[in-house]
Amino acid sequence: MRTYKLTAYEQTGKLIVEETFTAENDEQAKDKGRALLEEKELTNQTHRLASPAGKLLLFHS
Repeated sequence: MRTYKLTAYEQTGKLIVEETFTAENDEQAKDKGRALLEEKELTNQTHRLASPAGKLLLFHS
């Protein structure tokens, strides 16, 4: 399992959410990240999901 980090921000730059979770691979991490964003109603907020290697898997500004 690999550890991924999801962050979401307000337009002012204030951090709203910072969560880490594990997934088997990048595709599963994208699915989990999207689900977390939808659950917290943050899909339209600035957000990013980063892999352990620093690769951006999801990004919205």
